[in-house]
Amino acid sequence: MRLYRFFKEQYMDLNERNESMRDFFNRKAAECYDEVHAVFMRTKEMITENLPDGTKKVLDLGAGTGLELIYLFNRFADAQVFAADISENMLAELDKRDFANKVTKIVGDFFAVDLGKDYDAVISTSALHHFLKDDKKILFDRIYKALKPGGIFINSDKYANNPEEEAACLADYYKNKENRPHIDTPITVEAESELLKKAGFEIVDIIECDAEYYRLIKAKKA
Repeated sequence: MRLYRFFKEQYMDLNERNESMRDFFNRKAAECYDEVHAVFMRTKEMITENLPDGTKKVLDLGAGTGLELIYLFNRFADAQVFAADISENMLAELDKRDFANKVTKIVGDFFAVDLGKDYDAVISTSALHHFLKDDKKILFDRIYKALKPGGIFINSDKYANNPEEEAACLADYYKNKENRPHIDTPITVEAESELLKKAGFEIVDIIECDAEYYRLIKAKKA
């Protein structure tokens, strides 16, 4: 009974945080996302550069307005892309792009919606550092199941430089979570790599990005 209550509370906390995040991005972020993320364009381009030749079916987690997809469709013009985001307003901005007719939108919580299956690759940029370690354990399992055997997961994201920095970010989250809907909780690259391995992934590469605190982790479904 205690274990059930623990998991119920964890889920409720995650659900509440996701709703808060959705409201934040719908109200404030959609209109300025491209401007804020202009400094990350090279980082987003690196995702496409690290996809295998012949990539055909891709899931973009936290697709936002679709900035990284500009590069993806330049290389894989006929790719079948599924763009998942919790904010319908962000995806509405994606709809304005000239490749929008090639994209299937998935609106909703990564932990609740049907993400689909048989993907050659799952990509994400600047999105998953909003989740806690326990959340990532669940999400990485879902990503693993969504990939084809041998499929690739690429996450270009913000990471803590050391365990002390990771702990400080987590402390800030617990101190301010009631008042701030958008709090980063980055973990170290080493910690994330271990979570991916536990989900069944093989780490293929870890690459420094041009944006401060950003790394690209490339993992393969074993």
